Amino acid sequence: MTAILRLYSCSFKRHLGLLALLQIMRNQASQRPSMDLLVSFEAAARHLSFTLAAAERFVTQSAMSRQMRLLEDRLGVPLFRRRHRGLELTEAGRSLYVACSRALAELNDALDEIAAPSRPHVLSLTATPGFVALWLIPRLAAFRRQHPDIDVRLDASLEPRDLAADGFDIAVRYSDADSKIGTPLFGERMVPVCSPALLSDPKTPLRRPSDLVRHTLIELESAGAVGVCAEWQPWLQSAGVGGLKPRSVMTFSTYSEAVAAALAGQGIVLGRRPIIDAHLDSGVLVSPFQRSVISQRAYFLIIEQRAARHQSVQALAQWLVSESSGSP
Repeated sequence: MTAILRLYSCSFKRHLGLLALLQIMRNQASQRPSMDLLVSFEAAARHLSFTLAAAERFVTQSAMSRQMRLLEDRLGVPLFRRRHRGLELTEAGRSLYVACSRALAELNDALDEIAAPSRPHVLSLTATPGFVALWLIPRLAAFRRQHPDIDVRLDASLEPRDLAADGFDIAVRYSDADSKIGTPLFGERMVPVCSPALLSDPKTPLRRPSDLVRHTLIELESAGAVGVCAEWQPWLQSAGVGGLKPRSVMTFSTYSEAVAAALAGQGIVLGRRPIIDAHLDSGVLVSPFQRSVISQRAYFLIIEQRAARHQSVQALAQWLVSESSGSP
C-alpha cells in the first residue's frame, strides 16, 4: 500500500511539473509579438515612416505609432530612432527588419506556389524612371500579350533597391559599362535630340554644332560634376565645340523629365539611344546632327536569387534579354 501511494505521489508531481511547463510556454508565447504586429513593423521599417506604413496597413498614424511602441516594449529594445525629419532603424531594428522581410518573402513564395493556377502571378521589377517610362512601358504590352497570366508591378526609382529585403524579383540597373553586377542588356549612344518644331524654327537654325549657342541645353543633375553642361561635354568636345556656352541651361533630376521638356520644345537634350528610339521612330523627337558618342554607362539585368526559380520570373527575364538584343 505504501509503495502504491509513493508511486501515485511521484506521478502526481510529474503531472504538476508538466502543467507548470505548459503554462510557462503559454506565457512565453503570449509575450511574443503577434504576426500582425510584425507585418506592421516591416511596413514601418521599409517606408521609414509611420504615416506611409499606416496608410498601407489601413490604420491611423497614431495607431501605427502605438503599435511600434508596444513592439519595442515587448522586446525591451528600441527599434527606431525618432528624428525630427523621419525615422532611422537601430541595429536591433535592422536585424528584425531583415528577418521579417525574408520571412514574409518566403510566405509569399509559398502562397504563389499553392495558389490556383488561374490566378495571375505578380512580379515586381525596379528600374530607373527613364528606363521604365521610355523603354519598358512602350514594350510591356507585348509581354502581356505573350504572358496574360503574369502581372508586372513597376517601381521607377533612382534609389537602388535591396531586392530581397524590399520584395523585388528583378532589377534593371544603370551603371558603369564595365560593371560586373548582372547580365548586360545594352549600352547607349548619346546624340542631341529636340522637337521637330524647334528644329524647323528659322530664327534659331540648327545646321551645325556651333548653332547650339543660340539654344537651351537640357541636362541631368550630376553629383560631383563641375561646370555648365558637364553631361554635354563629351559630345561637344567630339563635335569640336568643347568651349560652347549655350543661351541657357535647364537641369532635371530624372531623364524622363528632361525628355518631356524636349518634347515640349523647351530645349535640346542628349538622347540616350536606344532608350529614346521609340520617340525618334515616331518622329516626335528628331536629331539635328548625326554625330553620336558612346556613353560610359550601360543597363544590367539582376534577378533576386530566391525569385530566380520561378518560371514567371524567368519568362520576364528572358523577354527583357530578347527585347534588348537588337539594341547597341
